[in-house]
Amino acid sequence: MQTTIRKLGNSKGLIIPASFLASTGITEIVDIELKGQSIVITSVKKNPREGWYDNYQTEKEESAWHGFQPLDSEEDDWSW
Repeated sequence: MQTTIRKLGNSKGLIIPASFLASTGITEIVDIELKGQSIVITSVKKNPREGWYDNYQTEKEESAWHGFQPLDSEEDDWSW
């Protein structure tokens, strides 16, 4: 799709169709970077840590220690 770059004060801007924004999830804040001769626009999450624990499963974490036995030398090193 082609669009026209327009003058906005001392800067330039362009109109991005609403359908493009909806399909990419871009809302208000974007990250803009140059890659060669291209301008890449990506959406920015408001909370960068959003979704970190969505797929976390406690059972897997607990089963990782199942059957773990400390070494005898480790027991001797500690005095409580």
